[in-house]
Amino acid sequence: MKEIDYSNLKATPEIEDFSGKYENTSFISKYLVDSYFKSVDKLILKANKIESAHEIGAGEGRSTMRLRKTIPNLTASEYVDHLVELAKRNNPSSTIFQESVYSLKYQNSSVDLVFLLEVLEHLDFPEVALAEIKRVSKKYLILGVPREPLWRFLNMCRFKYLNHLGNTPGHLNHWSQKSLINLIEKNFGKVVAVESPIPWTIVLAEKKSIDK
Repeated sequence: MKEIDYSNLKATPEIEDFSGKYENTSFISKYLVDSYFKSVDKLILKANKIESAHEIGAGEGRSTMRLRKTIPNLTASEYVDHLVELAKRNNPSSTIFQESVYSLKYQNSSVDLVFLLEVLEHLDFPEVALAEIKRVSKKYLILGVPREPLWRFLNMCRFKYLNHLGNTPGHLNHWSQKSLINLIEKNFGKVVAVESPIPWTIVLAEKKSIDK
């Protein structure tokens, strides 16, 4: 069987537009997004001695702006060209660069905490991505995905994507809280804390050392 060169894989097909993802000004949307980042902040506080952190899949950098309030020295990356430039404009004092989640630029065990927020559900090879994140992470991962089947149910309640049974275009993978924890513990390390802001699951995981 021919071996796949994952370093050349595209992280996200350019079929989706994530711009404005965190900018919806409706009361409900703003409340949900605020709850999401409050949950992320709670998980950050449970991680010990964080001196370096890196966000993968930053999009246009709106999430980076939020995360920097808690971790000022955060670096970030994005795969799609034009989104990298937008992220840089939105975070002029931060180091932001282009990379694929399948081929990260950091050295082995060089970043205390890695963020992967609303990215994993878009990937063709989530296990490969987690293995690469495990390589560069020194200790922690904070990862967030839509909570299924709640995500699709809520989409249908607002008459969105009915032809796809509520599935958001571009969502290739779907996890309940239990299945997400199983995936992360198999491919990264132990899940030490979970937050469940509607309609997401966000986890803090501690890297499993090689000798465990």
